[in-house]
Amino acid sequence: MPFLALPSAFPLNSINIWDQCPIPNGFQCGFYKFEPMQKHGTHKKTTKHWNLSISAVATALKSIEIRDASDHTSAQSLKPPPEVLANDRLMVCGGAALSGHVNISGAKNSALAVLAGSLCSNGVSAFNMIPDLHDTRMMMQVLRSIGVEVHRSGSEVVVNPDCIRCAEPCSEAVRKLRASFFVIGPLLARHGEAHVALPGGCNIGARPIDLHLRGLQALGAHVEIRKGKVHAYAANGRRLVGGTFYLDYPSVGATETLMMAASLADGETILSNVAQEPEVVDLAEYLIACGACIDGAGTSTLVIKGMKKLHGANFTIIPDRIEAGTFFIAAAMTRSSISMSPVVPKHLTSLISKLEYIGCRIQPTGPDGLRIFPSECLRGVDMTTLPYPGFPTDLQPQLMTLLTTCTGQSVVEETVFEGRMSHVEELQKLGAKIRVSKNIAIVNGKDEGSSLYGVPVEATDLRAGAALILAGMAADGTTQIDGVNHIDRGYENIDVKLFSLGAKIERLPCLPSDLSLHLRFELGVL
Repeated sequence: MPFLALPSAFPLNSINIWDQCPIPNGFQCGFYKFEPMQKHGTHKKTTKHWNLSISAVATALKSIEIRDASDHTSAQSLKPPPEVLANDRLMVCGGAALSGHVNISGAKNSALAVLAGSLCSNGVSAFNMIPDLHDTRMMMQVLRSIGVEVHRSGSEVVVNPDCIRCAEPCSEAVRKLRASFFVIGPLLARHGEAHVALPGGCNIGARPIDLHLRGLQALGAHVEIRKGKVHAYAANGRRLVGGTFYLDYPSVGATETLMMAASLADGETILSNVAQEPEVVDLAEYLIACGACIDGAGTSTLVIKGMKKLHGANFTIIPDRIEAGTFFIAAAMTRSSISMSPVVPKHLTSLISKLEYIGCRIQPTGPDGLRIFPSECLRGVDMTTLPYPGFPTDLQPQLMTLLTTCTGQSVVEETVFEGRMSHVEELQKLGAKIRVSKNIAIVNGKDEGSSLYGVPVEATDLRAGAALILAGMAADGTTQIDGVNHIDRGYENIDVKLFSLGAKIERLPCLPSDLSLHLRFELGVL
């Protein structure tokens, strides 16, 4: 049996390992390079080695990839494969002021939608400003699992869907990324059938797919759920047909799924009470660039004339309004002035309105840039999350965190996701005085008892994790944040960007607990 040698220079809490057995010579594992064991005693004078059986490592993690060392100049350049999230930890020291400029990445939710939308086209599409995130890498994995060619170079991703070999994407990948369920629309419209696992994603409440399925039925699909998968077929045995459908709730996912399906259906489709989010409009503009006929994007009604065929296109996605909003709130939390670009100010209207009310001044710095100037004393404000153009639910945890540092008492009402209050318990550990009753939170400001101080906390979902980083930046002492894998799903190098602005933040690679047990057992620690 082959053995894995770990140089003692790499402490256990700095190792991230993914397995493949057998492991070839010169392999790289996780973030560090390991040397294959040769003979016992070979390195006695230079370094101590531990012998670990590959079986101990292999049973700890699944769906892992090993990359040949010759493909990389530095082991530090390695990133986890799409299906594995490094269980890192962030250490945030409060009290540091921010300054400078931050570049905003492309919108995660737009990137996921247009990557799924590329399945509607014949021919190559090239996308710019695709953020390098766990979720975007997972979506690419979903596309590859059905035969699509996907290549990334920096922020550009090139997709060729002409080699699709099946209509059933990898179930394991779909279950880990809710947005990957969107592929059911284009697959069904293009191939007349689709078999897609029920989706996963952040645990922030129920996000049913009934609107997706009822909408597809309105377009002439036969749909059934069996053994954790949705099986959909064009009822006429050929293609979907145009129809009318009213969404009981303006769901972003359902709107995007049905828009993609209708773009290749026979005849005209009218979708009413649809989502108006900028990411929905961005998907519509991409499909239009591919030859689709879509009217009404950005309004409550979409009129779509189905085309027999779409072509590929070059497309640049919009900046991420949620990332921009998070950095705005980071500046307000630390009472600092920073600038950012690119942004679309119209997409941030609801947040800017709240920030201006509590005492921040925001000015343009060009056609696609903004700068924030917070006053030293900020006051509280009431807020209710709503579909766009209302206040985005994805910024609710961050704004709630800011309100703990303002004066007075604020009321935050969550109307989009009933499970999006899990961050409150973690904020309370940090000293925030917040009371929750169902979907309403009463937030006490700093003069009402809130006083943040650093303690160990855990990110329970993507936006909750971002809120904890912001809290740590304003807290006394050091805040330890676990569950950083959630944050990495939606923010591209958030720790690096904050550090460049002056935040005292450090990422510590950590060993997943299940693998740690195996390693400790093998090393005789347990």
